[in-house]
Amino acid sequence: MGTSQSSNGSPSGVPMVPPWVPDIPLPPASADGTDVGSESDVETDAAVQPSTSPSDSSTAPRQPVPIAPARRFSGANRNLGEFAKRGDQGCMRRGLGQYVKKGYGGSGTATRRMGGTAQTAQALYSALSGGSTNPFTSPGGALDPSLTAGRSADEVMDAVVEAVCPVNGTQDVEASRTSIKDALADVLNQYPDADLLNLQQVQRELAIERFVSADVFRRIDLDLGKSIRDKAPNAATGLGRLKEVREYVRETVAASFRKLREAGQRLVAGRITAVAQSAIREAFQVFEGYAE
Repeated sequence: MGTSQSSNGSPSGVPMVPPWVPDIPLPPASADGTDVGSESDVETDAAVQPSTSPSDSSTAPRQPVPIAPARRFSGANRNLGEFAKRGDQGCMRRGLGQYVKKGYGGSGTATRRMGGTAQTAQALYSALSGGSTNPFTSPGGALDPSLTAGRSADEVMDAVVEAVCPVNGTQDVEASRTSIKDALADVLNQYPDADLLNLQQVQRELAIERFVSADVFRRIDLDLGKSIRDKAPNAATGLGRLKEVREYVRETVAASFRKLREAGQRLVAGRITAVAQSAIREAFQVFEGYAE
């Protein structure tokens, strides 16, 4: 499935949002998805560049971060373990609900945990856009056309990954690198003749949507996937259960982006971080609604 190896879950007594995660101000919670940030976010988004080290994302004081309590994923692990054994979709939804509500203290902190995903979405959108505004295609740049000409699709995807999400030693970046490549593969599966370095708007939107959903799933997998693998009756079933979670996350994130588009908030240059973050929060609010 191309996922990173699951961890044993986050320990207690540590910040729920690690210090290397970009501290992006949360969009206002909204029932209709109409408010994804102020107009000043346009300038902030446009200036975002991919992070090259865990500590360079922000120099401003961080918002207060909750400290993780002991056994914060216990309810989520229990329900997802039952899902792994029996395939009960209700257990899966309750597990994801408890993951957000109890594991992260609610959709707000869970969304902040994905700050790197929202920021990387902006860099990815830029990399997939043709023209002089693409910061990666300047002469000598990572995606300079003279360097990418004649390369295979797989080589171009690798070049995009390196440009957008260079290795920095964090597990988050490792996951995002895989999510980017999976998203680009999805675009090529749906649009076989697409030019990855000059995608049409609908193709770029698909790439961002699939990247966000893949990264949300990988965060869940890293936190909870071990329970699913361990509790499933066999390895094949475990992989099948993880695929079900991945598809459910993809559907939920896609619905979040669709809701924002219908409310007039689209993925356009300068608004990518804000819209991606709102879509993530919308999805986590859906998950949280299943908590008991």
